[in-house]
Amino acid sequence: METVELRVGFVGAGRMAGGLVRGLLRAGKVPASSILASAPSDKNLDAWRELGCWTTHCNLEVLQESTLVILATKPHVLPGVLQEIRPAVGPHHIVVSLVAGVTLQTLQRLLPSGTKVLRIMPNLPCVVRAGAMVFARGSDAGDEEAALLKNLLSSCGLCEEVPESYINIHTGLSGSGVAYVYLFAEALAEGAVKMGMPSGLASRIAAQTLLGAAKMMLETGEHPAKLRGEVCTPGGTTIHGLHQLEKGALRATVMNAVEAATNRARSMAEDKEQGWGEDLPSPAEQEG
Repeated sequence: METVELRVGFVGAGRMAGGLVRGLLRAGKVPASSILASAPSDKNLDAWRELGCWTTHCNLEVLQESTLVILATKPHVLPGVLQEIRPAVGPHHIVVSLVAGVTLQTLQRLLPSGTKVLRIMPNLPCVVRAGAMVFARGSDAGDEEAALLKNLLSSCGLCEEVPESYINIHTGLSGSGVAYVYLFAEALAEGAVKMGMPSGLASRIAAQTLLGAAKMMLETGEHPAKLRGEVCTPGGTTIHGLHQLEKGALRATVMNAVEAATNRARSMAEDKEQGWGEDLPSPAEQEG
């Protein structure tokens, strides 16, 4: 299946879906004319139309017009959406969920037997094609579907296939981690402001410093501890600064933040599963 011929549909047109579609469009892998998004009102759809995408208020139309269907609704809306669209889901569809906390097992139970289902977890920098994404495949999604999705998502940044159990960890590390980095960047810049540098310049330099450090990690493949050691000279400025960070327990605090966010993602997922996971009968149960 050639990606240039692919028709992509989004059920839900919120912030994360918008970030993903902007990344896809910037990469030029899917033309706007091959993208259709649905939402109950025009509140979010206006921005999609400005990008040149097709829009509708009918979720079923997305199924009728698309091969790759991306579920991007709020979690509490998803049960009703699945109930609405499942009669239209066919063997030619690839259904991809980016709804937080909803497992592949639940998606497969609430969609027709044999549906090719995958689950992705992107993060906000997908909009600037610098995202970090992971995806897991359901039991009926094969290598072809995984390769297609990875090809598309790689245009928006780093993309890795993982066991589904890693998705909540990814949320704590990268989904929430973007905010940790912004907090660190803000503190870095404010330190320079304290020492007399103008705020705008300090923020730009802080951002470029983070970008450069991240690029070196990715391109060299070196462990961050080794790269950090290469910046330190005996008795120099860097080791004095690092000593202050160690006194403030920066590493332990950041590890605690990833742990807390991961645990919160897990508990939210469990709440969703208990809240509506058993509410809807499966297609087989309905037929019976």
